[in-house]
Order: sequence, then structure tokens, then C-alpha cells
Amino acid sequence: MLDYKRHLDLGFTYRKANLIEEPIPYEDDFFDSVSAFDFIEHIPRQSFTTSKGHCNPFIDLMNEIYRVLRPGGVFLAITPAYPNVSAFTDPTHVNIITEHTHEYFCGTEPMGRVYGFTGKFEALTAKRETGPNVDPIDQPEFRKMIRRLHRRLFRGGLSHMLWELKKA
Repeated sequence: MLDYKRHLDLGFTYRKANLIEEPIPYEDDFFDSVSAFDFIEHIPRQSFTTSKGHCNPFIDLMNEIYRVLRPGGVFLAITPAYPNVSAFTDPTHVNIITEHTHEYFCGTEPMGRVYGFTGKFEALTAKRETGPNVDPIDQPEFRKMIRRLHRRLFRGGLSHMLWELKKA
């Protein structure tokens, strides 16, 4: 259970925003790192028009993450990925991530430029993983390895993509 008052006493600051429609409520170049665990699959890919104009929530969020990272800062994301069934099981997963999705945000001329992405990430890591909650921490490493191998052979591969994207 989170003790809200205790965290406030320790100097934590909480800011609330609807990241589908609003910018991240921090200044440019503010963070050394930004993390998104089981989150980006909930951000819509579809473009739509709002009272503020054209909106592409996933591209806009990636622009915002890039904006609030300091140069050299790292975006760490772990998300359910295609073709594993976990990418489709939750009805609120509206953004299906693949092994190549990160390429739209990386390199000297990211493919996401076509859709309005303005940053340039460097991919430090983009690989399949078992996800943050799949292997209990207190199990021996050999047991975790056997479970991962079993999943890979019999259940369509590893369930999540792990991204470490560095702001150029």
C-alpha cells in the first residue's frame, strides 16, 4: 500500500496529466530517464481531430518523452508485443508493438517523421523479454531460464519488448 503522506514528506512531487491529450507537465530537458512499464500499449495509434487540431497520440507522446529527456537521457519501455497473445488479451491494449516499432523513432532520419515525430533516439536495446512480472525475483536463475525457454518453444515466444532509447 502506498503511503501518500509519507511520500509527500520525502519530497516527491506528483503531477497529473492525460497523456493522450496533454503534454507531459515538465519543462524541456528535465529528466535523465523516463520509464513506461506496461503503458505505451494503452496509447492509441489512431489519428483524430480535436478542438485543438490534429492529434496522433502515440507520436505525440513519443515527442513529449523526447522533449522532457535531457540530452543523453534514456527512455526505458517494457510492453506486451506482437505476436504474443498478451499483446491482444487486455481489451484496453490499443497500440500493438512489434520488433520494429522503435525504428520509427530511431536513427538519423526516423520513419516517424512522416507522422510528425521530431526527435532522434538511438536504440541502445530493442529486444524481446519475458516482461516485468513474469519471473518471480526470488526464484533461482536456472528456474527462470527454464520457464523462458518453455515459453519461447510452446507459447509463441517471449511476451514483451524492452526498449532503451537514448536521446541524441
